[in-house]
Amino acid sequence: MKLLLKGIILCLLMSSCATKKQVLYFQDVDEVAKSLEYPTSTIQVNDLLKINVSALDPVAAEPYNKRANSGTQSGGGNSNQANLDAYLVSSDYAILFPILGYIDVRDKTTTELEKHITNLLVEGGHLKMPTVSVRIINGKFTVLGEVKSPGMYSFIEQSITLTQALGMAGDLTIKGVREDIVVIREISGVREVAHIDMTSTDWFNSPYYYIKQNDVIVVDQNYSAVKKAGIIGDLGALLGIISFSISLALLLSR
Repeated sequence: MKLLLKGIILCLLMSSCATKKQVLYFQDVDEVAKSLEYPTSTIQVNDLLKINVSALDPVAAEPYNKRANSGTQSGGGNSNQANLDAYLVSSDYAILFPILGYIDVRDKTTTELEKHITNLLVEGGHLKMPTVSVRIINGKFTVLGEVKSPGMYSFIEQSITLTQALGMAGDLTIKGVREDIVVIREISGVREVAHIDMTSTDWFNSPYYYIKQNDVIVVDQNYSAVKKAGIIGDLGALLGIISFSISLALLLSR
């Protein structure tokens, strides 16, 4: 009988505690390779591109820079002004560039587009020794579920990791499932869904190490959170089994 009671107490303790493996991140981090290569994000439809062209002769370069009429902007409209000065990537992956006309940006990174525009300017005899910079200025992603601050977040960095994105949302709560972070991504009109185990480093080599424009990150609740009362919902069934076991033990001991 004492052995049975000890077993019952042990079951209760085990069922009421979360294990380290359910909470700790990157448990095999010591095994990860020191040098990793990640795919660079390409420009997507609806990206806003800020493109600056400079040259030894600033006057000659000026016509190749898009400038909205600043006189139409009221005070504090710096963000709107930046958007007006940017190039919106159309549904057919093109931008309309001053003098050069339509430029195809499909499957190009910002660095590749910089080189492409530079070549067009030089080979077309437009400018001598031009310098071109391209940045995406409307990067955003959404985090939903068991994080401290769910919502939509903006970024202007050329690369931001999944861990950084979750950090911006305040990290997962203790109720968040770390073994199955869902990342929903749309590339060239095709929607992809990935399942990331944050307790492992296996995904460090995956295309989802870096966040891309319009990614949606979903953190589900763990089983106890879904039951609303933590372990209490499970205890009802467990106590029924315990009661039956004790009754059976008493009958057998007579």
